[in-house]
Amino acid sequence: MAKWQERAELLFKPEGLQKLKNANVLVVGLGGVGSFAAEFIARAGVGKMTIVDGDTVDITNINRQLPALHSTVGMHKVDVVGDRLMDINPELELTRLNEFLSPERAYSLVTKEFDYVVDCIDSVTPKLNLIISAKRQKIKVISSMGAGGKLEASKVKVADISKTENCMLAKAIKKRLKREAKIDRGIKVVFSNEIQDVESLKVTDGKNFKKSFYGTSSYMPGLFGLYCAEAVIRGILKKP
Repeated sequence: MAKWQERAELLFKPEGLQKLKNANVLVVGLGGVGSFAAEFIARAGVGKMTIVDGDTVDITNINRQLPALHSTVGMHKVDVVGDRLMDINPELELTRLNEFLSPERAYSLVTKEFDYVVDCIDSVTPKLNLIISAKRQKIKVISSMGAGGKLEASKVKVADISKTENCMLAKAIKKRLKREAKIDRGIKVVFSNEIQDVESLKVTDGKNFKKSFYGTSSYMPGLFGLYCAEAVIRGILKKP
C-alpha cells in the first residue's frame, strides 16, 4: 500500500484496494461533472483510466470546472486533468484521448477491457450512442443527466433512467433510447428532480452536437461528479 492510501485502506480493506487497483474505467467528458468524477475515482485508487475530451479550457468554465483557472485558459482539458490525475497517483495507467466523441466513435471506443463507463457528455447524440454501446457490450455505465438550471443539492439522486423526472436531458435521452435501441430501463443515472430554471437557457450554434445549455452553479456539476464516482467505486467494491 502506498502511504497516500492509508485512509482508504482502513475503509476499503486491502482486498478492496486491490480491486480498485485492478479496475479499468472510461470517463468521457471532462467538464464540470467529468473532471470531478475522474479525480474522485483516481483518489480512490483505481489503477487504470482512459479520459476523453476534445475541448480546451474556456474562461466561462471557471465557475464550475475543476481544470478551469485563469492560468489554464486555452489548454486542453485532457492535459490539465490528466496531469492532476498523475500527480494524485503517479502509478496510474492513464490514456488521454484529445477528441470530441462523434456518434460513430462511441461504438469503437467502448470495449470489454473497461469495467465501468462514466458518461459525462452534455450533447444528446454522442451521449446516446455511448450509453447504447456500453449496454450492448454489457459494461456497467453511470450517466450524468442535466446539472444545469438547478440549485438544490438535496434534489440530486441516483436512479434508473426510467425513474427520472423534471430533467429535459433525461427526457430526450429516454425518448431516443426507446425509439432507436428499444431500451427503456437498466441505465443508472445521476439526475436532479428539481424543476429547471427555464429562464437560464441559452441557445448555441449547435457545434459539437450541443444546441443549448442552462446556467450552472459552481457546486452542482461537482456534486453530480461525486455521485458518478460513488457509483463506480461502490460498483467495483461490490458494495450494495
